[in-house]
Amino acid sequence: MHKGFLRIGAILGGIAVALGAFGAHGLKQIVPPETVATFQTGVQYQMYHSLALLATAIIFEKFPGKLVKLAGIFFTCGIILFSGSLYLLTILKATETVGLTRIGIITPFGGLFFITGWLLLFIGVSNKN
Repeated sequence: MHKGFLRIGAILGGIAVALGAFGAHGLKQIVPPETVATFQTGVQYQMYHSLALLATAIIFEKFPGKLVKLAGIFFTCGIILFSGSLYLLTILKATETVGLTRIGIITPFGGLFFITGWLLLFIGVSNKN
């Protein structure tokens, strides 16, 4: 089992729950509904990929290899880039900060990291007998 991915997945999953609660209860008082929806998308994808990290850690026991390990790394980077950029956009909207709206260009790169992580996981488990 890959203990690092278990730890990261557990921490990021817990953070996702806390952020989700904040988004459901406190955030809608300070930003418009479309910004809350953006924030919730970040939370959802963080939770999905925190669970993917936990699964990757368990899968690594049966299919140890570079590609499975890379999948976990890509999931982690995807969470940081995808969800992190959506959280940052929400903070910018809440604080009415101008001039940094191009942060949103980071989000698709996070999505590519997620997709690549899933592909690496697929190839990593397919290559082993």
